[in-house]
Amino acid sequence: MKATWKALEAQQAIQDLIAQDAPLEDTLAGICQMIEQQSTGALSSIMLCDTKTQTLSLAAGNLPTAFKECLQSIPIGPEVGSCGRAAYWQKLVVTEDIQQDTCWEGYRALASASGLRACWSYPVLSKGQHHLLGTFAIYYPFPGPPSPVEIEQIKRAVGLVALAVERRQDHRTLRENRQRYRSLFTHHPDVVFSLDLNGAFTSANPATALISGYNEDEIRGRHYAEFVIAEDLPSVDKAFMHARRGTPQHYEARAIDAKGDIRCFAVTKLPIVVDEEVVGVYGIARDITQHKASDTRLRLLQRSVESSINGILIVDAQRPNMPVEYVNRPFLTMTGYTQEEVIGRNCQFLLGPDSDPQAVSQLREGIAEQRDVHVTLLNYRKDGSTFWNDMFISPVPDDTGRVTHYIGIHHDVTEQKANEAQLAYNATHDPLTGVANRALLEQHLEHDYCLTLRHQGKLEVIFIDLDDFKSVNDSLGHSIGDRLLIEAAQRLQGLLSPGDTLARFGGDEFVLLLPSMDTEGQGRMIAEQARQELAQPYHLGQHVVNISASIGIANSQAELDLPIHLIQHADLAMYQAKMQGGDAVHSFESHIKERVNERITLRNDLAVASENGELDLHYQPLVHAQSGVIEGFEALVRWNHPSMGYIPPPRFTSLAEETGQIMPLGEWVLRRACCDIKAINDRLGTQYRVAVNVSPLQFHRKDFLARLRHVLEETGLPASRLDIELTEGVLVNRTEAAIATLHTLRSMGIGTAIDDFGTGYSSLSYLRDLPISKVKLDRSFLQESDDGSRNAAIVQGVITMAHSLGLQVVAEGVETEAQREDLRTRKCDLLQGYLFARPMPMPALKQFLHGSTAHAV
Repeated sequence: MKATWKALEAQQAIQDLIAQDAPLEDTLAGICQMIEQQSTGALSSIMLCDTKTQTLSLAAGNLPTAFKECLQSIPIGPEVGSCGRAAYWQKLVVTEDIQQDTCWEGYRALASASGLRACWSYPVLSKGQHHLLGTFAIYYPFPGPPSPVEIEQIKRAVGLVALAVERRQDHRTLRENRQRYRSLFTHHPDVVFSLDLNGAFTSANPATALISGYNEDEIRGRHYAEFVIAEDLPSVDKAFMHARRGTPQHYEARAIDAKGDIRCFAVTKLPIVVDEEVVGVYGIARDITQHKASDTRLRLLQRSVESSINGILIVDAQRPNMPVEYVNRPFLTMTGYTQEEVIGRNCQFLLGPDSDPQAVSQLREGIAEQRDVHVTLLNYRKDGSTFWNDMFISPVPDDTGRVTHYIGIHHDVTEQKANEAQLAYNATHDPLTGVANRALLEQHLEHDYCLTLRHQGKLEVIFIDLDDFKSVNDSLGHSIGDRLLIEAAQRLQGLLSPGDTLARFGGDEFVLLLPSMDTEGQGRMIAEQARQELAQPYHLGQHVVNISASIGIANSQAELDLPIHLIQHADLAMYQAKMQGGDAVHSFESHIKERVNERITLRNDLAVASENGELDLHYQPLVHAQSGVIEGFEALVRWNHPSMGYIPPPRFTSLAEETGQIMPLGEWVLRRACCDIKAINDRLGTQYRVAVNVSPLQFHRKDFLARLRHVLEETGLPASRLDIELTEGVLVNRTEAAIATLHTLRSMGIGTAIDDFGTGYSSLSYLRDLPISKVKLDRSFLQESDDGSRNAAIVQGVITMAHSLGLQVVAEGVETEAQREDLRTRKCDLLQGYLFARPMPMPALKQFLHGSTAHAV
């Protein structure tokens, strides 16, 4: 209602400007301002038509300056922008997206620079002759069509523009007439006319033209009946006949103006007496259309108040106790009272025992100070039930400034209050299980920890993770998983004592916060109870689900920097229980945190190890078993930590695989190895190969081959000089994809070797089908292989099988001459081990090669 009231006020203000003959520029600017206030983000323009040149020029508008400058002498045509078309076709033209409209070809760039994307233009026509007066347009910074409400707003604005422009035209006519006739007749502000005895107009003053839209020539000679609406004609005829007989008449009648609008006039008719004979009738008609419209507006406002969804009261401020003078139906519906029960009473009947005294005092102070006041308080209905009442009380002063009444607007916000309470609950509770969420858990943890320190008690935290919960979601669906979580929360809730807190920490994780644990081992007893409760079968509809839990315990007796670390300790302990296979309870121990901290430190340090020059490659020769000639080298990464010294490769490579750092680490090793061997081959004129270990995670990446090609192109090492060493783990999953990648490597000329053969997957059928070139015999099989043991049989079997499949065999860990001779006898292809050389950095490798005779060992 407030928005409608403002719109009516704005429109009335424009009409007042028009009625007051304000400058057309001010009126048109006011119309633009009105429509832009009603449409957020809109800009508007009013263009007037030059009938001689058939062009449009900007008369008013709040458009960017650069865009304004081009809106002069715009041709009226069927394909000229939006306004040119609207004027040509004399109908609404909607351009939803200026950038897509071919008719905006000449103006599109300027519109884009001005931030304008949509334009809706409406022709402004005279209501009488339907002549084109101009156009009214709305621009938006985003594309889109107008809504029905916006179209109605445009039409109202167009009507005001037409009224203002025609008013100016009519005023110009009136001014010209005033210059011709300097008489009371000419300057009379109301319609003044004369009729002959037959009722035909013999004269009409300029005000007649101004108000009716017809000039004197159009009126003279026509019968008044042509202008009066049919319903009022009998009473007008009767008044005319009385005036002809010499009796003055005063009445109201409606007439149709040149625009087709109905106007209401207060008419006075006087007989024209010449020589004591009535020869005609004078008429004076005062336009009371606006007055009637105001009456209508007041009735509409009264109807709007009646139809408002808000309860409205009006109280008499001049009478003792300020009794209610008016009440609308929504207020009666809201409170349950009848009109008779409300009229004459003070509004205090809405108050009750639970109404906020402070809000009531604030309300009374606002009334006493005769100012607006807004409060929300608990009120009572007739039946005793309560509702939250959002009240706005405003004083109504008279013309002298004296407050005569107060208007109260009442809005039932009970549902809103309930929603706010629900939102507050949701902010601190898990919406699925109804237990505390992480935010509330942390609040309780801070509170309980402070109390524990103050009273020298003990606070325990139990961290619970459901084992393999993901498989329940994957196999039975998330709805079954949700039901399981709800029941798990209910089981845990049953273990709590007053003051304890159960929270869902996230996913399938729960945390129990147990303050005041006085008995030693009490927390572990509850943890065991929780494990047993959670292990009981879950009957979820047609499904019976069995699930276990891994549980960690931590207490406040450990050294803590922050209370939140207590949850972290319990989480670490839970992880240890998970590592034991689950379905277990584990208490936090300080060394767990130390290991975790060490892993975090290593992870962070590994991220910058290559940049800091801490990583290096060592190379170990691969020797031909029969000739002893070095055929290549295996590249082995080493990490010289600045504070921990050399860290064993398995220790940091496994960490890199867990954290995803193996990708940049593996690519660094590959690039460095290719560069080093390329440099040695170029310097010595050799054709050494280099073997590089590749993680399964690297190998299964979609961009593995692309990155490999990029490294070879970047370093210049021929693909035929590179061997990729893979563990049998690459075949455990995604075997078809792995084989496809191996085929691509072979087509590129890159050799591939299965590392640590015999200790892992070891499927002979896959070995038969794999496009590989080598198998590397694990060092564990070389122990006692030269004395007829079972290891010897395995070594011989692998060599024989590999040769039958066209594969070379590389023996790792050769340390003695006896092992070397045994492997030569068994026709092993390549040897690697301390017998020939330990892994060495690049400078040492260069020196080693320089001292080797024919590069043989």
